Amino acid sequence: MLVIGGGPAGSTIAYLLAERGFDVVLLEKDRHPRFHIGESLLPLNRPLFQRLGIADDIERIGMQKWGVDFVSPTHARTVTFQFGDAWDKSLPYAFQVRRSEFDHILLNTAAAKGATVIEGCRVAEIDLAAADGVEVAAKSDAGEQQRWRARFLIDASGRDTLVANKLGLKDRNRRHASAAIYGHFTNARRQQGRAQGNISIFWFDHGWFWFIPLADGTTSVGAVCPPDYLKSRKTDVTSFFRSTIAMAPALAERVSGATMTGPATATGNYSYRARSMIGRNYLLVGDAYAFIDPVFSTGVYLAMNSAFHAADTVATVLRTPRDAERALARFEADVKRAIGRFSWFIYRMNRPELRDLFMNPRNVLRAQEAILSLLSGDVFGTSPVHRRLTLFKAIYYAKTLRSQIAIRTRTTPQAA
Repeated sequence: MLVIGGGPAGSTIAYLLAERGFDVVLLEKDRHPRFHIGESLLPLNRPLFQRLGIADDIERIGMQKWGVDFVSPTHARTVTFQFGDAWDKSLPYAFQVRRSEFDHILLNTAAAKGATVIEGCRVAEIDLAAADGVEVAAKSDAGEQQRWRARFLIDASGRDTLVANKLGLKDRNRRHASAAIYGHFTNARRQQGRAQGNISIFWFDHGWFWFIPLADGTTSVGAVCPPDYLKSRKTDVTSFFRSTIAMAPALAERVSGATMTGPATATGNYSYRARSMIGRNYLLVGDAYAFIDPVFSTGVYLAMNSAFHAADTVATVLRTPRDAERALARFEADVKRAIGRFSWFIYRMNRPELRDLFMNPRNVLRAQEAILSLLSGDVFGTSPVHRRLTLFKAIYYAKTLRSQIAIRTRTTPQAA
């Protein structure tokens, strides 16, 4: 069994397959610990940590996150959603983590379970048509050429999307193009008490900002915006970042006395999805399949939960070949459905109608509890939450229709 990538998806599935007795080799291009963005986790990550035996480790490095603050300039207030008010009250908090520490814990856990972890090994070629499986050529950071053959390949290569690029399956997300610019601060002003770990979302004219407090006193701040906005930059990245922060006065106040720990970083258009995530002898997990706007902190959760589903699928493919096709199709359908449940909201996050609903929450027929469950990560499988989310969507569409009618009424010339 060959796994490419030692991020949350790759480490999780390597652990689970090694636990089932498979001979697993994991190839990771970097050496851990290494920097990675995406520090905010979801409450439903916590049962996965328990299953992997790392809950205490994550508690040790993490900042508890009990809720999400939404700040809208058009509403002049902050609305806080508490995870403990979700449909399921048993998971009232999540964590913010340094990804360098978090990913390192996961990788070491996979190795301790029996997976062979090879760091500093960059995959150069993938042959999916090799006899009896797949063949991979790689190069170590010392320049050594290496080759592996395996019955099955798990592509967890993240944004490198190795298999999707090889097969020409990767498409930019035309419904929701996103770019980002971010940095880290010390001495940024946090909320008080238990709310100090809350993630804060600030809307501004070109998109939204994240404000993620970390346990070591550092705060991650970033803006997600259309790629064209980043292309308008006329100054260096850090100066542009600071001028962008100034567009969100409530955020600017939170970092007014803070110090950046280094220069800002910008990434281009990064929303994408592969047209397929499965093949006869491979599957894609995590960002190797898709990356969506991170407004709901979905990345790590989708990667890890998909890896749990993928481990079941791979075990079926290799041990019960007659069920392989059905298992692969079910895996793909489940993951696509989960991403779709997040994506509906993400695609509309900057729409004034959805913003109004978030900034004026009402628990009509428990719809607010359902939204909180979505924010907690309840998107896989069947759940009564999903019926309430359908109700919320109906409210949104009705509100949008009223807005469109009002606009047409104002712009239609009146008869003399």
